[in-house]
Amino acid sequence: MVAAGVAAPVLRRRVKLPAGAVLGAAGLSIPALVVAMPRSRVRDAGLVGLNMWAYLAAYEMPNDDPESLARRVRIDYPIAVDRIIGLGVPPTVRFQTDFSDPARINRFERLLVWCHWVWFAVPHGSVAYIAWRAPDRFPAAAARMYAVFDLGAAFYWAIPTAPPWYAARHGRLQEARMRAVRRMMIEYGEQFWGDRWSGLYDVLGGNPLAAMPSLHFATSLMAAHLLSEVGPVAGALGWSYAMLLGLALVYLGEHYAADLAGGALLAETVRTQAPRALPVVRALSGPLEALQRRAAAA
Repeated sequence: MVAAGVAAPVLRRRVKLPAGAVLGAAGLSIPALVVAMPRSRVRDAGLVGLNMWAYLAAYEMPNDDPESLARRVRIDYPIAVDRIIGLGVPPTVRFQTDFSDPARINRFERLLVWCHWVWFAVPHGSVAYIAWRAPDRFPAAAARMYAVFDLGAAFYWAIPTAPPWYAARHGRLQEARMRAVRRMMIEYGEQFWGDRWSGLYDVLGGNPLAAMPSLHFATSLMAAHLLSEVGPVAGALGWSYAMLLGLALVYLGEHYAADLAGGALLAETVRTQAPRALPVVRALSGPLEALQRRAAAA
């Protein structure tokens, strides 16, 4: 079952596996590993890896049919919300009009782009840091972090939402006397990485219409909370990064402020409701661990 869960996302296009089969196999690989291996750091890392493998499949699969996804995408509602937040002008448009030079990417904007790129290591690095410094906190920390990822993927299926750069590209985010929204990450990525950028973007950009909620922001907020439980210095670093990333996502045209609000709501819901889910988690994990002990004894 573990092998099938690893293979299904890779083979889904080649053998045309239905989405339910892919997600089912990927999801079942997680409890299967609990039964197959005794508790150890290796198994913990394996569970995290399998969960993210299933998440990536769930994140990317709506874009397996780009035309169908484009027909379902929601473009206008986050613009309407951001006009309210920005007092008539979406914050992304205001930032790029007031502070950016269309002819170049300035140093501050480069910092924001790197803040965005670094995100790929932040959620997992935070959980790894907790496993190192406070291993007794690791199971609860990992459960909360990866619940944010998994619940966010469900929203990407239910309400595919376009980011600002996509709306601007389709003529839906134009403001009188203001410049069109740019996607600065792409501009700087092409400058910095050169010929390597295309391959990097193909790996990291599996679904361009997965903006609401912003999992970049949601997982960074969760990382800040988890690091704060370990110590004040780690917590301060986590919160500083989360706030800078929030600015970067809006300024660079990657997310609306509304997407950040959705991400914050998701993270806070998981954090505050986690204690209520604990009895259910224990009811599910107990029999699996018992089955693992029986398998090991046999």
